[in-house]
Amino acid sequence: MSGSRDCGPVSWRFGLVALDFDGTLADSYAWLVSALNRLAPRYGFRAVSPAEEAELRQLGAAAILRRLDIALWKRPLLARALRRLMAREIHQVRLFPGVADLLCTLGSSGLPLAIVSSNSRGNIAAVLGESQLGLFECVESGLGLGGKATRLRALRRRYRLEPGRLLYIGDEMRDLQAARAAGAASGAVSWGYNDPSALRTLEPEYLFTQPREIGRLVSGLSGVSDASLDTSALDQALAEKEL
Repeated sequence: MSGSRDCGPVSWRFGLVALDFDGTLADSYAWLVSALNRLAPRYGFRAVSPAEEAELRQLGAAAILRRLDIALWKRPLLARALRRLMAREIHQVRLFPGVADLLCTLGSSGLPLAIVSSNSRGNIAAVLGESQLGLFECVESGLGLGGKATRLRALRRRYRLEPGRLLYIGDEMRDLQAARAAGAASGAVSWGYNDPSALRTLEPEYLFTQPREIGRLVSGLSGVSDASLDTSALDQALAEKEL
């Protein structure tokens, strides 16, 4: 997608904004690679080599699991082990720069907010803290590989949203696929697990390069560029709005 369109006031365009956690709000990629390599001997799969990290960031989650020879039946066990290990090492996980300011902006937007994540609620709460966690009306956590679409559909029903009125923002190809399957608008961030070039192949409605771009969109800025958001486009749109 390219070009610009008038998104209209966000109160008209979106009725709910949902965000992924790891790779979108929290910078946990380095921790995850380290944790996978430490758990590899116990669960009998191949460790991630530094030389293949760039290639893995071009792949979807299921393809990565196959690439590392993680058997299907082991995946739920591994996911639980990762969540438990992160709980013990949660001090190593921090919010991305700019995310704290973004959360303040989202909290003042008046829109209901949600988190939809495969991580545990406890880990999410430990990183966000009580005040930031309190900005979210609901936290859908502990989801399996294919569970996000189901929860997004449930959120659409709960909030009685027509297709496209729920915006789901994530950093992985599976997040965009889940949004599409659930009839939600999709937003992708460029600073997470998947490389932006891989995300673009799925044609998200929005591709954000900085957290503040999300805040500007959700605050009701019109005329932003879909699937190609950057600071210059947003600054120009803001200037036009103020004229």
